[in-house]
Amino acid sequence: MPDTLFISDLHLSEERPGTLELFYRFLTEQAAGAEALYVLGDLFDVWIGDDNETPPIPHILDAMKRVTDSGTRLYFMGGNRDFLVGDGFAEATGATLLGDTQVLDLQESPTLLTHGDLLCTDDVDYQNARKLLRNPALIQDFLTKSVPERLAMAEEFREESGEATSLKAADIMDVNQQTVEQYMREAGVTRLIHGHTHRPAIHDFTLDDQAAQRFVLPEWHEDHGGFLRAGANGLVLETFA
Repeated sequence: MPDTLFISDLHLSEERPGTLELFYRFLTEQAAGAEALYVLGDLFDVWIGDDNETPPIPHILDAMKRVTDSGTRLYFMGGNRDFLVGDGFAEATGATLLGDTQVLDLQESPTLLTHGDLLCTDDVDYQNARKLLRNPALIQDFLTKSVPERLAMAEEFREESGEATSLKAADIMDVNQQTVEQYMREAGVTRLIHGHTHRPAIHDFTLDDQAAQRFVLPEWHEDHGGFLRAGANGLVLETFA
């Protein structure tokens, strides 16, 4: 059976041409032959609405549609940068949209998928901002503005959040282990896959006297990227340049 692939945190934008080329190559060389591709958030550095057609978005969507047309099932979960992805994106790419969490039967083991930001509960300021930004009334008001207005607002917010992030201790921006265990316990799983923290690793621990694992997906940069492959050799984190 073909492999299932998982990616997150590519932060695609026109300002990162190297990452774009890596992504196009990944779609052609890896994803097009896979059983399924799961995108677990922050595929885009910012997503201001499905009506935004500024480059390189049309090219990205076309490339993803070619993958689904080839037979690969595509699933998309919004991250903190692209939670406004909606039905227009799904129609353009052939993707199935997922909520903030999803349980997948992966190689006969129920596995919890999430972007990862919900697990970073030590960062109280971020969690409060997350709730605010996902307020339906605020989203509706934002989407009524023009594309240039929304792009300017997104850039301003990105600069402010970047400055705030640089002042925080690294451990505050990582996951909280108790929160991890709570989500896994509620989902009835012993395996978790997420991104967001940019700290790729495989963490082994014990959950209620059972062996458990947490897979953290790699982030992508101009000259290298990575993904998780579920195949004949089990679950393997792979990187490429």
